[in-house]
Amino acid sequence: MHIRHWLAACLILLGTHSVQAQSKFIDCSLLVAPDYPATWPTAPFPRFQIIHQRTIGPDSAYNVDALVIDGNTGTQLDVPPHSVARPDLKRPKSGPFGLAYTDKIEPWQFGGEACVIDVRDLLNQAPNGISPLVSREHVQRFEQQHRQLRFGDVALFRSDYTDRYYRPYPLGHRFISEVLDGKAPGYPDPDPDCMEFLATRNVMTLGTDSASMGPLPNLAEPTHYAGLKYGMIWTESATNLGQLPPTGSFYILLHPRHKDGAYAEGRAFAVVGGDLPARLIDSAKNKRAIDLSPTLAQGYPLTAPGFSTGRHRQPYLDVNFLYSEYLDMWHHTHMMDSMAGTNLVPPSYALPKPDTKVQYAPEIRGWLEEYERQYGKRGFSDLTTEKVPLDWTSGEARVINVRELVGSTKKKSWPNSPEITVDRIKKFEAKYGELSAGDVVIFETGHVDKYFKPAPADTGVWIDPIKGDSEGWPAPGPAAIVYLKSKGIRCVATDAPDLGGVNEKRALMTYWALGSHEMVGVEFLNNVHKIPAGGYFLFAAIKIRDCHGGPGRAIVLH
Repeated sequence: MHIRHWLAACLILLGTHSVQAQSKFIDCSLLVAPDYPATWPTAPFPRFQIIHQRTIGPDSAYNVDALVIDGNTGTQLDVPPHSVARPDLKRPKSGPFGLAYTDKIEPWQFGGEACVIDVRDLLNQAPNGISPLVSREHVQRFEQQHRQLRFGDVALFRSDYTDRYYRPYPLGHRFISEVLDGKAPGYPDPDPDCMEFLATRNVMTLGTDSASMGPLPNLAEPTHYAGLKYGMIWTESATNLGQLPPTGSFYILLHPRHKDGAYAEGRAFAVVGGDLPARLIDSAKNKRAIDLSPTLAQGYPLTAPGFSTGRHRQPYLDVNFLYSEYLDMWHHTHMMDSMAGTNLVPPSYALPKPDTKVQYAPEIRGWLEEYERQYGKRGFSDLTTEKVPLDWTSGEARVINVRELVGSTKKKSWPNSPEITVDRIKKFEAKYGELSAGDVVIFETGHVDKYFKPAPADTGVWIDPIKGDSEGWPAPGPAAIVYLKSKGIRCVATDAPDLGGVNEKRALMTYWALGSHEMVGVEFLNNVHKIPAGGYFLFAAIKIRDCHGGPGRAIVLH
């Protein structure tokens, strides 16, 4: 542990923090919203829904959202079980990659060097309802112009289809529906032979800015299987690929870690310029990656039970809607709280919109008066999830081990969380080097690692600490947040269930401090103790409009 932080301090002195300033994050993800063609339009695929269950006012100090979201929503990930049957089924398309679900894919495969294959000459060059085909010759053309593809590359097919046709309804019908109805030309996509050719280049990660990787009307499944049988994964419905150079940028798709998922909604982005892309590309290519997100599965303690009866968040639920006999697999959507599992805390979670007069409950008004006396005015914010800059939630990983706080409170004070104070952060800095702008501060408590278990053994994460049957997890107080802001920190993360802790009053003050200082949180990590010196933290939440939380995936490349 000491060696890790000493090395991290050395990296700071060597100027690693200038890297992020020189690099630019490019969002390659579509906006997810009910009035956009974000979901596959044929029955029985469910439509995306966001439900604003509670808003800041007399009944709630927070904005609380629930989601109904299918893996085929917005910018999305496909993995082999989408087309490859499980080995035990012993069918013609069975294979070992039939078990490579979204929760099993190793995180190094999520990203790599973006190789942008320009196929814009194919856009709309086919009859209605038919996709123009990307062939091996298009890939060879790229190779002649730039270089040969290789392991560690992400082959991205750029047609500008999403850039042109992903629009709110009614214009949004052109995106998929009018193609399926034979009223518009199909989106460009690779044919099966193109996939076979990419396999000879050992390319394991692909992407397209078409609505799917499957050419219409009859090559969707053959193309999928041709690539997925080799263990490939890919992005569908990427966008903004024109902002990337042909080679040299780092591209990644992060996604919620759904158990046994054959696909998943995701957040794709790229890093261009400076030294950071090469550093991240090297890490991914050499498989130096650590997954920091627990698996999302029904029956696990993924969402807060609330401080009192009737205040619980939407439980994480699988909802089956379509059975595939060949794969012996149900397609399913999820009903979930927007803060289920690893999640984003945007400023708007605890802050009202600008120019809003809030009528808090009397007890909360008293807490607010106390907060403002100590820390200044509580702010306002309309910074919902889709507006949070991607570079706020990525940066040098600075792990502050606070495990020694566990067991430091008296039982008679429960429910209570040990407080992570300014002094403790300063002691870390004195020993391991000062925190700098661009760092992501990660508190290592060990709580989720220890207590994340399925029902009925699931009470240790949330229920026992909140009831006062056990000590709460270590959590920063508002003073610590204010201090971190003074150091230029934008993002604070934890391997505890949340950053607030089990004291309701102090938790709200911590979230007020985060939002009022334009900071964000990332909660519910695990494996933080595995982060080595020089690790780079990457997190992104699904780009959902007007969302006050945001499920996502966190990894470290090192």
